[in-house]
Amino acid sequence: MTKLKTRKSAAKRFKITASGKVMFRHQMARHLRRKKSASNLRRKAVPSRMTGKFAKKIKMMISA
Repeated sequence: MTKLKTRKSAAKRFKITASGKVMFRHQMARHLRRKKSASNLRRKAVPSRMTGKFAKKIKMMISA
């Protein structure tokens, strides 16, 4: 079986930690920030961990 290619779109959006967790950054935090609350922007500034079946799909896309 041939090797899987890395999905570059997924590689730019998600990171795999050394322990194998999938990390992602939140959307809606780049521009037009004035109308968003400060607490909302603080929450979006911290990278989050993805869980479940979607995380497994992302690992398959990146770990090729």
